[in-house]
Amino acid sequence: MSVSQKVAELSAAKKKKGKKASFLHEMKEEMKRVSWTTKDELRTCGKIVIGATFFLGLGIYLVDLFIRLILNGVGNLVRLIGA
Repeated sequence: MSVSQKVAELSAAKKKKGKKASFLHEMKEEMKRVSWTTKDELRTCGKIVIGATFFLGLGIYLVDLFIRLILNGVGNLVRLIGA
């Protein structure tokens, strides 16, 4: 089927149906063309997201701990100098 035939077919379909029906029909046709992920791909991506979230959270925690340690050390140093 050529492009011009597809265009003619779509314009004819639009004329026959209302806006809502045309939208739903086009959406249904578009959903047939979607390539859905498989269960294995979904599991793999889910594991990657959970792992990345865990390690990012752990990294933020360690940086926070390091900054807190430095600030406590500076605070103790200021108390010793001021005392």
